[in-house]
Amino acid sequence: MELRRFFDRAVRASFNDLAIEDEPAATYLADLLTRFARTENLFPPGVALPRLETVVEMLLEVQSAWQEDTPAFRPEHEVSVRRHIGDYTMFMTGVFRERVERLASHAFYVAQGKRAYHFVSEHARSIQRPAPYRRLAEHFESFASALDYTRRVHFPDGAGHRFFGLAVE
Repeated sequence: MELRRFFDRAVRASFNDLAIEDEPAATYLADLLTRFARTENLFPPGVALPRLETVVEMLLEVQSAWQEDTPAFRPEHEVSVRRHIGDYTMFMTGVFRERVERLASHAFYVAQGKRAYHFVSEHARSIQRPAPYRRLAEHFESFASALDYTRRVHFPDGAGHRFFGLAVE
């Protein structure tokens, strides 16, 4: 709970500094940081692959959910995998921007994150469950930049912290 409160204060302070007024997005992003503070949540187990470590593997997992002739046929699994793609790409382009730019295509991550959040927002709309996914899709770059700002301003000794160990290659 302490970690959640820390991330909540940091994200809200960043939103305030950057004049971003979006309560649901701030709450969602603080939850995202809290969830991904545990590295096992970054790379969840898959059905088709033992562990989903890349965006491409996550996209392959979406395809495997639709293989009708296999025990892995779980079309509802697509929603959770796409949400994870959105969350993972938001987190990586926000908190580890330099790593994404160095090791992957930043534009690819942004495009996949937007597409994933858009898909999840349409699903949430279809079941009449309001969620911030549409705003996350539409303002993906702004929210990722806000996370980058949060990291630089509110985690000043972040590079040495174990949470930021992913940044070291």
